[in-house]
Parts: sequence; structure tokens; C-alpha cells
Amino acid sequence: MSARNGVDEEFRLPVNKSSQESGMLKRAGALCAVLAAIASWVSCAGTTSHYVYMAITASSQIAVFREDPYSGVLTQIANSPYAAGVSVEALALHPSKKFLYAANAGSSNISLWTIGSDGGLTEVTPATGAGTTPSLLVMDPTGSYLYCANAGSNDLDVYSIDASSGALSQIGKPIKIGILPLSMVISPSGNALYVGSSIQTNGVIIGFTVNAGNLQAIPGSPFTTGRNPNGMTINAAGTFLYTANDVDNSISAFSIDPSSGTLTGLTGFPLGESNAGPTSITLTPDNNYLYVANQGSSNVAGYIVEQGGGLQLIANSPYATSKNPAVVAIDPNGNYVIVGNQSGGLQTFGVGSSNGALTTIQSYSPGTPKSMVILQ
Repeated sequence: MSARNGVDEEFRLPVNKSSQESGMLKRAGALCAVLAAIASWVSCAGTTSHYVYMAITASSQIAVFREDPYSGVLTQIANSPYAAGVSVEALALHPSKKFLYAANAGSSNISLWTIGSDGGLTEVTPATGAGTTPSLLVMDPTGSYLYCANAGSNDLDVYSIDASSGALSQIGKPIKIGILPLSMVISPSGNALYVGSSIQTNGVIIGFTVNAGNLQAIPGSPFTTGRNPNGMTINAAGTFLYTANDVDNSISAFSIDPSSGTLTGLTGFPLGESNAGPTSITLTPDNNYLYVANQGSSNVAGYIVEQGGGLQLIANSPYATSKNPAVVAIDPNGNYVIVGNQSGGLQTFGVGSSNGALTTIQSYSPGTPKSMVILQ
């Protein structure tokens, strides 16, 4: 080193300017990548809120909760519950996430609600007329048609849906089924519709092929199942249909013919439950687990779904609930099970990712939900 003006001058290597600029660019690029990742995470976190809609029949209200997708905790949103039609009994969500439909059993009509960005509801009046005592709703997977089963007139109404406004227009005349509809489900492809009921001492499933909203009886229909099939679900692949039969205390399972929609009972079913009053049934989105709400035993039974559609009871199942669980639903990610109890409000459970076992998260008291749908 040499001294100049009394200050030691440090020896330095010559600086390569282009190398320095390259390093700065690399650091800037890395910073941008980090910021982009954070922005992406924040954006994703902001769009993963789930909203749970519940028909509270006794009070003619619709309750709305936000579900935290990371904890399963529910928080009732502002202005909830909403005053709905008389004895609102069934709900259906439009796949656009813009519309909610509610079947009002006491006023024999269907209400249309628009859904806000915060999950809130705004009713669009007037309501659309339906048959006597509408009790079940099923939405076509494309959002083109809505199917309504009427418990008072024992028939089905079919409606086309205006994609921009959500308005309903009835197609043709009501389709007589002649017996009380207890459950209803549509295949993931939208090509087949099934209605569960009972005739004297036998449970039945009435099947229809669906073509642009037009229904035709499936060959071999009705198909025999357990008595009072109050719950019905189809796996995401559209290959298996399950019913929860509350009089027989059993679960029935069928394979679905992909072309005709014909049902064939699986070997080993009906599966007798040691629990009383199975009344609602659902599958996880990945089809690995099935859960049944047993109203008479106040619990939820969980099953592992085998490759051929068979069921194997999960260890430590069933899981205790509040009194008289009547509806069970699972969130779109398959991480949480939500149970509506007729005499004990609402409960949430976490789903074990490796074994499907349920763990209690929290209990709520929003009333007694009769129907429940979850919006992602």
C-alpha cells in the first residue's frame, strides 16, 4: 500500500465491469423470482376460500360460512343467515360459481340467488314455480340444466338455465315417477340421472338417460336397493353408485354401465352396518374414502374404497357426532368433512391423508341444516 494525503490506499484488483453487471442481473432476477413466488402464493391463498351454504328448513333460512382451507375452521359471513323461501329444503350450486338455487318446499318454488365475491347472497325475484313440495335439486355438470324432485306431487321438473342471468325456464311437462323421491344424483358426465325411493318393502332406484335435458327410462329400471335410500352418491369416474339405506341399516353399491346407465349390484352388497339410520353419504374427490352419516347412532362411519368398488371400514370408525346427523359433505380439496346434525348444529372433521380417519376440529350452532353445498 502507498500513502496519499495521509490515508492508506488499499490495493484493489481491476474490476471486470461486464462480470459485475452480470452478477447484479442474476441477483435482481433471483429477487424477482422470489417476489413472483410470494405474489403467486398470496394470490392463490386469496382465491382458495371455500363457502358452505346450508338450508335451514325449520327457520326458512340459508346460512353461509367461510371455510378456512388450511384449518377447516368455519366463520359465518356478514348478513348470514339469509331469509329464504318457506321451508327451504334443497340447494344446488352452478358450476360458474355465480348462482345458487334453493328449493322451497313450503311455497312450491325455486329461488335464484347470485353469489358475491365474499360468498354473500342476493336473491333474484320472482321465484320460479315448481311442483308440489320440491325437496331435491341436482345440477347438470355443465350448468345447462337443473332437475327438481317434488315430494308432494311425486314427479320431476326439468329447467334450462340461462348462462348469463341464471334464470330458469321449464322444459316440457313434469315427469311422473309415482312414488316419493328420497334422494337424487346425476352422473359426472351428465348422461344419467338416478332417483332413490321405496315401493312397499323394497328400496328402488329409478334411472333415466339424459340428452339435452330430456329424460328417458334406463332399461331394467327401477333397480332394487335397500329400503329407504335416503342418501346416494356416484364416484368421480362415474363407475360406481352407492346408497345409504336407513331402514335396512345398510349400504348398497352398483356398477354403472357407461353407455346405457344400467346398474348392476356389486358382490358383497348390501353391506350391513352396525349403525342405525344411515341417511347421507359422500365420497372424497379422489374416491379413496366414503363417509356415511348414521342418524340413529349419532356418528359418521368411514370406509376405504377398494379398486373394485368394495368398502373396508376405516380403523377406529365410526366417529361420534352430535345428535342425529342428517347430512354429510366434504370440501372440494377432500381435507375436511362437514356434518349437519338435526339436533346438534354443525361439526367439522379433518380427514387423515394416509388413512381417511376423522379428527374433530370444531362444533357450531347455525340451526339444523337439511341440505349443504360447498363452493370452492
